[in-house]
Amino acid sequence: MRILFIRHGEPNYEDDCLTATGRLQAQAAAKRLAGEKISEIYSSPKGRAQETAGYTAKALGLKVTILDYMREVIWGGEGIPNEGHIWTLSDRMLNEENFDFFTQDWREHSYFKNNSVMSCYEEVIAGIDDFLKGQGYVHDGRRFFCSRENKKTLAIFSHGGSGGAALAHILSLPFPYVLCVFPYTYTSVISVDFPSVPGDYVHPRLELFNDAAHIKGLGEELRLQKKV
Repeated sequence: MRILFIRHGEPNYEDDCLTATGRLQAQAAAKRLAGEKISEIYSSPKGRAQETAGYTAKALGLKVTILDYMREVIWGGEGIPNEGHIWTLSDRMLNEENFDFFTQDWREHSYFKNNSVMSCYEEVIAGIDDFLKGQGYVHDGRRFFCSRENKKTLAIFSHGGSGGAALAHILSLPFPYVLCVFPYTYTSVISVDFPSVPGDYVHPRLELFNDAAHIKGLGEELRLQKKV
């Protein structure tokens, strides 16, 4: 099984929709995804993600199923600097504090412990685990038990934060660390492969990351979310 994570196109955050450039990016993404043999399309409930997914769904003649837990995360809290912006906080922890995400618990850090992003993160990881279980992959530590054969290709259209949370959980990496070292741009494609070996444990493999060649010249510079 493969899961393709696709970030939405350039957004108008105020109206939760795509800009004119974002619509061109979404159209380009639909052409890029046409040969991927996608069998199911999923989307965050946010307008910008649904609109992006709609172009691919229309091109492939598929419906879009909403995954409510993949809506963009929110952040902030009393005493948290930089308005709690998770990318800025993660970068500060790594570069200014030399925080070791692999030996220290980032969830207990003051930037995250009382940050509203934590409830969003927990909702994403619980939701993605339930989703994967429904596809025949039961999360067990850093691996997955494959309960049945599954060779489908699934596309999930979401956001920089919620997509990063899902990716971090699937790959057993710290969420803030992933935000620092795995940034991805508008309508970029991330491919994660889950080997189909029924009755055995498997681990997911990152096959492709931040593939955005299809939007070259269409505002492809990396920008992270500023508003929910």
